Amino acid sequence: MSSEPKKPAESLVQELLAERRELKVLLERARMEVAEARAGASGPDPRMKELETEVERLRHQLAIARAEANLMREERDEYRAGIETVVRQLSEL
Repeated sequence: MSSEPKKPAESLVQELLAERRELKVLLERARMEVAEARAGASGPDPRMKELETEVERLRHQLAIARAEANLMREERDEYRAGIETVVRQLSEL
């Protein structure tokens, strides 16, 4: 019984961790592009604003995913507590 409720939450956590790794890779690529642009250009790179916007979008997306994961954990814990209460009440009958 205890392993079944964990599977969806663990799956979500694994998905979020994979997404986080992917976002870190994208962020590092963007940083490298920015560094290359600064080193090789006399003026600001026209892609700089686009990259900054993309980084900000990815940060926002990650924050939303973290908030959703926290909400799902809280809901899972509430469901688990409710199930435990029902099982305890049934065993008392």
